[in-house]
Amino acid sequence: MLKEIRNCIAILIGAAAIASGFNLFLVPHHLLSGGVSGLAMLIGYFSPFNINMMYLALNAPILVAGWFLLGKRFISLSVLSVIAVTLLMGIIPERPLASDTLLSAVYGGVLVGIGSGISFRVGGSSGGFDIVGSIVTKYRDFPIGNILVGMNGLVILVMAYLEGNWNLALASMVSIYVAGKLLDLIHVSHQKVTLFIVTDRTDELLEQLLCRPRGVTMIKTQGAFSHKEKDMLMTVTTRYELTELRDIIKSVDPGAFVNIVETVGVMGSFRRR
Repeated sequence: MLKEIRNCIAILIGAAAIASGFNLFLVPHHLLSGGVSGLAMLIGYFSPFNINMMYLALNAPILVAGWFLLGKRFISLSVLSVIAVTLLMGIIPERPLASDTLLSAVYGGVLVGIGSGISFRVGGSSGGFDIVGSIVTKYRDFPIGNILVGMNGLVILVMAYLEGNWNLALASMVSIYVAGKLLDLIHVSHQKVTLFIVTDRTDELLEQLLCRPRGVTMIKTQGAFSHKEKDMLMTVTTRYELTELRDIIKSVDPGAFVNIVETVGVMGSFRRR
């Protein structure tokens, strides 16, 4: 229960960062963040509709689709994020903190990327193309930030055509690129690591490890100096799940020797969640 409360607080902090990036940097300069929020901004720039209400309306059908494809917990947190961003955009004034368009694009992207990354880190999203990207990465092992950059680029091209201003379009692309890179820095579930665990408590440790959605390989080893036989467990996991795995090892066998190495790629079956 306490963990879920912390997650909800993190979602609200992420939503505040996103809404601030929109209203303090991007919207005053008629820049786009891309994706669904970019579509909402386009509609807001060329019609009397409020950007925040369009953001909510456009996200609604995507959230419904995600409910069936990505799980209730993920979408519940995403709904909280979308509603919080919508409300905060109505509260935070649309006032530029920087007069320079490029600076606004960069720092707007920083805030949006941080906010989206926080939401993903606790198991949710900021809605829109984030959910579409999550659906893609569920079945294909790609960095989600790169996927979002590609999809959002299409929205920028539409903006350039409608607005007839390539300066704003290019600045918006900078903002989206920065947001995507920061998202990948914070949301690290696509980065793999391999753990080699030498332990005397194999059965107890396997009981905990096999409850997780990752495979474990057991290798018989012998100490070169002591000639004592031990078991070495090898498992591939993500950086996001690494903290959980460390806690399991420490609780079961604090004296275990653990070697953690970067994994360049994985062939064969690797379960995603």
